[in-house]
Amino acid sequence: MKDPNENKAGYKKTKVGWIPEEWDNALLAKHVSINHGWAFESEFFATAGKYILLTPGNFNEEGGFRLRPGIDRSYSGDFPDRYLLKNGDMLVAMTEQAAGLLGSAAFVPENNKYLHNQRLGLVTVLPSSTSLAIHFLYYVLNATRARRYISITAAGTKVRHTSPGRILAHRVAFPPLPEQQKIVEILSTWDEAIEQTRKLIDLKQKRFNALMRKLISDNSQLETAKTGWRVVKLGDVFEEVTDKVGDKELEPYSISAGVGFISQREKWGKNISGAQHKNYTHLRASQFAYNKGNSKRYKQGCAYLLRKGEICVPNVFICFRPKSPNVNPEFYQFYFQGNYHAHDLQRVITSGARSDGLLNLNKKDFFKIGVPLPPTEDQKQIAEVLNAAQKEIDLLKKMADKYKTQKRGLMQKLMTGEWRVPCGTNVEV
Repeated sequence: MKDPNENKAGYKKTKVGWIPEEWDNALLAKHVSINHGWAFESEFFATAGKYILLTPGNFNEEGGFRLRPGIDRSYSGDFPDRYLLKNGDMLVAMTEQAAGLLGSAAFVPENNKYLHNQRLGLVTVLPSSTSLAIHFLYYVLNATRARRYISITAAGTKVRHTSPGRILAHRVAFPPLPEQQKIVEILSTWDEAIEQTRKLIDLKQKRFNALMRKLISDNSQLETAKTGWRVVKLGDVFEEVTDKVGDKELEPYSISAGVGFISQREKWGKNISGAQHKNYTHLRASQFAYNKGNSKRYKQGCAYLLRKGEICVPNVFICFRPKSPNVNPEFYQFYFQGNYHAHDLQRVITSGARSDGLLNLNKKDFFKIGVPLPPTEDQKQIAEVLNAAQKEIDLLKKMADKYKTQKRGLMQKLMTGEWRVPCGTNVEV
């Protein structure tokens, strides 16, 4: 791919490509140090406490810090003082705890609360460096070029990881300090928009969960004489779907907890159905598939509604459809989304996950679990209310994705010098 800066007036050719003449380039090791954290002892992990032990899970994929209420672990043991982090400390994730997190950088948001563990690197600009600002370095590490380099040079297969030495061997380009500051100001504006949208999504999601609980769970526990709701067996209102693909050309899908249906090509990069494709189940719009795989979010498995089109899914999934037009699929999608099926399933699952990761669940027992059956009009109204609330969240997520896309485009232009920004001269690091 041709460098957009190639042979432009005022640009020079360097080891990192064509950059503005007044820019410099160097190995990170010339300007930066990265230090490992402490190996905290698991026997002192706790669910609550004064100190929170940070992990790569506290990083956003695109960079930046996040808390995970109910997931983050505290630490109650002794540790060296130097591993208690300060507000403004910058960390880089050196283990790929989840896809996309390797190499992500983030700033610590406050003093004397967060602990620096061994899977994170503490990034510091060397005292001898007078030409690289820490906030500009944050964007350098989160830029596509650096993240690609860290990924390519990472070690490990099952769990990939990098090291301070590998990261410091990366060569980067950087402008004079005044231009660094202007670039930081511009990109920070997008970061603020992304963060505010993320907070709004979290707030809307909490309200949505409370609304779903009120409309579905709370109503199903009230006296049936007052509400008209009944509890029936799943098999009373749904029947199994057993249609096979055969010779039909249908795209094979899987189910991802918290996401729903996802094509095998998207999830694994290829179609893995092979010779079993003909035995896959043919699933149509308004039909459900239950995945017996357990996950953190759905420990008793998850079920999703196919809202439109036709696909095929592995025959290990339990597929089912409404027996009557009086059964509203959208209502039951929210029932399964809220994980209200888990309580009954927990009683019929005979043991933990098998070696293949699937739960030991008999199909007959699955159709015997209890589900609420509200009056048809109640089903419809609840589905409409929850769909409207869900659409608000989905629109905000699309907005956040657009902000992230815009920011990546800006970073590509600004961090390579393709776009220049006017700036003053008096800047402190």
